[in-house]
Amino acid sequence: MEHRKMYQRQQIELQDGRICIIEGPVPPESLQTLAMHADLDAFRRPKDQHEALVEIAGLEEGRIILARVDELIVGYVTFHYPDELERWYEAGMPDLVELGAIEVADQYRSYGLGKKMIQLAFADGQLENMIVFTTEYYWHWDLEGTKLSVWEYRGIMEKLMKSVGMVWYATDDPEICSHPANCLMVRIGKEVPQESEEQFDRIRFRQRFMY
Repeated sequence: MEHRKMYQRQQIELQDGRICIIEGPVPPESLQTLAMHADLDAFRRPKDQHEALVEIAGLEEGRIILARVDELIVGYVTFHYPDELERWYEAGMPDLVELGAIEVADQYRSYGLGKKMIQLAFADGQLENMIVFTTEYYWHWDLEGTKLSVWEYRGIMEKLMKSVGMVWYATDDPEICSHPANCLMVRIGKEVPQESEEQFDRIRFRQRFMY
């Protein structure tokens, strides 16, 4: 399975005149030289999350897209194979990759960094031979910090994913079905074979009689 990793880089000027670099996929040795912003704690403590990013970057299929100011990481997106505890792992599909996490430090959220990082990840057809999926769970969303309702936040996430062609897909996965705001979003690359699409459909539903 070919994992295309073509380094991309762009920059934007912040309101204070500093430059924010958006780049990736970033190799683990480069990640190790950077520090994590203290606000990047949605999934783990910043130090632990930094170690996780380095580990993911070292995987054959793993890719990390960053937003950084100087040597400080202020946002990131991760791509990797599904966790072995999830149903998506069971199919053993080499062309099924998860957009696992996206996070931007609070003070940098007004610059559209999330959208820019995701779009950079898909640039130049890097993921056209992959099915990329993401599972959106409301308990991962910063509802308290943003003061948004569940449905307002869901709308933002859906719009973000649609910016790279990801669309809502039905599933009977219990965690996703546990709340109506949770969702599965998927992008099937133009080079993905029909048999992979069919295999993915089979793991989306375990109880076909319900649909």
